[in-house]
Amino acid sequence: MPGPEVIQRVVSSVATARILIVDDEKNILATLSRALRVEDFDVDVAGSSKLALSRLSQRSYDLILLDVMLPGTDGLSLLRQLRSESNDVAVIVMSGHASIETAVEATRFGAREFIEKPISTDRLLVSIRNCLDIRKLEAENKELKQRSGAVNSLLGESDPMRQLRQRISLAASANAAVLVTGERGTGKELVSRAIHEGSKRAHKSLEKLNCAAVPADLIESELFGHEAGAFTGATRQRLGKFERAHGGTLFLDEVGDMPPSMQAKLLRVLQEGEIERVGGQDTIRVDVRVVAATNKSLEKEIKLGRFRADLFDRLNILPIHVPALRERRSDIATLAEYFVDAVSKANDRPPKTFSSEALDALKEYGFPGNVRELRNLIERLVILIIGSTITESDIHSVIPFGQRSSSISKGFVPGMPLRQMMDGVERDLILQALDYNRGHITNTAASLGLERSHLYKKMKALGIRKEAKMNVAESIDLDDMIDS
Repeated sequence: MPGPEVIQRVVSSVATARILIVDDEKNILATLSRALRVEDFDVDVAGSSKLALSRLSQRSYDLILLDVMLPGTDGLSLLRQLRSESNDVAVIVMSGHASIETAVEATRFGAREFIEKPISTDRLLVSIRNCLDIRKLEAENKELKQRSGAVNSLLGESDPMRQLRQRISLAASANAAVLVTGERGTGKELVSRAIHEGSKRAHKSLEKLNCAAVPADLIESELFGHEAGAFTGATRQRLGKFERAHGGTLFLDEVGDMPPSMQAKLLRVLQEGEIERVGGQDTIRVDVRVVAATNKSLEKEIKLGRFRADLFDRLNILPIHVPALRERRSDIATLAEYFVDAVSKANDRPPKTFSSEALDALKEYGFPGNVRELRNLIERLVILIIGSTITESDIHSVIPFGQRSSSISKGFVPGMPLRQMMDGVERDLILQALDYNRGHITNTAASLGLERSHLYKKMKALGIRKEAKMNVAESIDLDDMIDS
């Protein structure tokens, strides 16, 4: 049996943890909750899986004490459901009918420990300490990896990058809303992560929502959650991003694409600090720092009537602009060498080096896709190039026609007919326009000064359907075009 000094260590290390006890025996609920509350734990109880799920929808817990034999849905089935929903709360399974098979199954579904009834309070405290210590170490390890990733991705010693890191540091030390602007591929999400990880909220959740990727009729549920029966398919209560981010940070990517109706509701949350779940009537207080990002000019969107000026004012308290890669060309070599090492390891390829001419060729390129495009080009080279050194000709082989910034003569390919070279240039220009307009055919045609039908014909003739690389949301309009 653990001695008094061990028990004291347990109490001091986990006294602020939230614990949910799930058992259908009232005397066990009363005994365990009383014993844990004496040690200053924050304890809730539930007599069934259904009630436990209700408790879990209302608040988060550090640990669950879970009985196997429960009315309705048994404890192991509840554990399976939690893991299927990516809920990684620590779980200690209890049972008065212990068997090796039950213990093995509980462990397989993610239980930290299996305890037989009747339960010794002293032994239970030690088990709780072990589970929460492991959970704390895992969280710290995850945080260290995230911090390392954010720092590495903000490499560069150019003046724009030094200024960016300084601005991030200042923003991280505050609690106000942040608006991150910059072209696609510049690393706006990485900036938001760095802000969160450098803040006092780093120990809490960083939730993310891409406003352009969620259908307009579902974005309210994603942000605020919903009650069971709120709409077709809402079979149970669900927490939204705001509740999940309580005490932490919510990153709203592509906020310029948020539907106008949701802009008004977001403004209310920023002003009042309160939300209501879809289909619910209760007002829920939330403490969330919002970091928003966009590659659009919100000032222009305001003039066009597509974005609320008052919401812009609320989001733009701390503006941060992420520079384009062409504005910090001196960082390209550093980034390229970092990426070549990272993608070589990720793709099981031997390490490669760059010739000085290859690095010069990279610096000459305009990189419309910024750091993301640089990484993708490096990965393509690492996979396709057989030799150990990446040369200037290798760089030119992956840079699209019409994109080299040094001179148009580099678009010339010896032995290739003029018509074929012109087709290559035209195809790449159309691909760039499609990428800029996120696959929207009508907008692309307008930006190129072409009729929609004329653009269709050119795309089919140039084989763009097979080679255009767009995500599902961006390819809908393109697919409609092909079928028309």
